[in-house]
Amino acid sequence: MPISCPMNSRLLALLLLAVSVALGFGCNSAHLPWARAQRPPDAPYVVVLGVAQDAGYPQTACRRTCCEAARLEPALRRYVACLAIVDPSAGQRWLIDCTPDFGEQLAMLDALAPPQSSDARAKASQPLLDGILLTHAHIGHYTGLQDLGREVCGSSGMPVYAMPRMTEFLTRNGPWSQLVSLGNIELRPLQADQPVALNARLKVTPITVPHRDEFSETVGFRIDGPARSILYIPDIDKWERWDRRIEDEIARVDVAFLDGTFFDGEELGGRDMSEIPHPFVLESMQRFAALPAAERAKIRFIHLNHTNALLRSDSDANQLLRDAGLSVATQGEIVNLQR
Repeated sequence: MPISCPMNSRLLALLLLAVSVALGFGCNSAHLPWARAQRPPDAPYVVVLGVAQDAGYPQTACRRTCCEAARLEPALRRYVACLAIVDPSAGQRWLIDCTPDFGEQLAMLDALAPPQSSDARAKASQPLLDGILLTHAHIGHYTGLQDLGREVCGSSGMPVYAMPRMTEFLTRNGPWSQLVSLGNIELRPLQADQPVALNARLKVTPITVPHRDEFSETVGFRIDGPARSILYIPDIDKWERWDRRIEDEIARVDVAFLDGTFFDGEELGGRDMSEIPHPFVLESMQRFAALPAAERAKIRFIHLNHTNALLRSDSDANQLLRDAGLSVATQGEIVNLQR
């Protein structure tokens, strides 16, 4: 049986703040999750729970300077790319992707947008989330589902929204199929370009993108709130391989979180980059240079590989990006969906 201890609410708030800082929620006070002035108190919003590529930062077994620094300094560490969608007035929360950092990201979300009940027993019985939306079957985007199994949370009927091939993958392959058969998750279908209403104020639309689709198709999401919209495309092979113009998609939204996995083609030290295609940030910078400044200001690069110099705020790469009128997603950043 869980044991709980009473704690002074002020002390608890200070502890949560300290933990937030230690986890590196943000480098800029404008992006700190507790800066509630960024939005009306009941406005729905999106919060960035991670910015790194599938293996996180630092990456397992990397002994290069980039990762050794993050091992020595916890504030530099970053979780795998993930967004949460929150509607405070409804007390509802959804995740886009369920990463290997699911436990830590859920704790972040609980600190920012805790379950509504103040009663400990009622809070413990509330669902962890109102749903999880999956982009594709690469390890950084779905393997956190394991924590919903009976060995960990033992969730019941967690809605998991997935495209057809992704649904088939989860249904036919263990251990994910056990989550389905035991009712830990309830698979709900997604179809390309078909909006799904999360509630009366929020909807999401999956958008297929070309990517290494070994096990499933790959989608990004458009998130529409009462007055503002967000585009989220953490993975794509190249902008030129898409049957849409990324510039047109950016024009339709207020903020665009885009694939920034690699800054350039040299950072992996001679590895064949055709095996892991992504639009290099340098390529994207050149492509987006023709956009008006207001359009470039919408763009936040996300899904950064551990080798990507954009993970280090004082790098020359970051200065180049800022000079180009572009930016990097910040862990803990909040985007208001209501004016």
